[in-house]
Amino acid sequence: MPSARTRTILIAAVVIMAAGGVTTAYAAGPQDGPGTRPAAGAKEASVRGAADFQMPFAPDKDVRHFEFEARAAPYTRPFPAAPHGLPSDAAGTVKVSHYLARQNTTVHFEAAVDCMITSPGYAALTAKVVRVDDLVQDWLGKRLGFSIQDAGADTPGRTRDRVGFSWLFGNVEEDQDGNAIEGKVGTCQAPAPFASVTKGGYTVKHAELTPPPPGAG
Repeated sequence: MPSARTRTILIAAVVIMAAGGVTTAYAAGPQDGPGTRPAAGAKEASVRGAADFQMPFAPDKDVRHFEFEARAAPYTRPFPAAPHGLPSDAAGTVKVSHYLARQNTTVHFEAAVDCMITSPGYAALTAKVVRVDDLVQDWLGKRLGFSIQDAGADTPGRTRDRVGFSWLFGNVEEDQDGNAIEGKVGTCQAPAPFASVTKGGYTVKHAELTPPPPGAG
């Protein structure tokens, strides 16, 4: 079995390979260099919209609501293993509100988008919680995963969009005693969109991942 140091080196290598094989630091800042945004006229991936949704097999009087305003921002989040950033870097905001019928109160929190990958009609993104209500103070700083299915044009009063999130049905690990614990969410990790939208909807604009900026390889 490889040592912890060897595993760290292997993980870093995989990250760099996934970013396009780039091993040289990208010297330009996140706002002033090529590759930070798609070229003029290029399509930009994004997710926008707001909707209520219903939990599968557990309909109740609780109302859950997600609002997304997210866009691709490739190569804007450098870190040591990928000093130029990644093609999946993203920016924007996720706003969550959850009406708790039993407590007759609504909980709100807001998260900053850090990663997004799209395909036609579908997006997976992650965001770190930056603002919370008192009831969910322990969520501050957590990274959460979201998935969105844009099912296209709807008939009046009816939507086929769907949404998923990381903290309820999935992302379960076992500790050393075999107890179920919540796993850590990595960038762009999210389950399939499992919950049906009941009001509102989402628009996913797909774009292919942006190649590394010129001169970065």
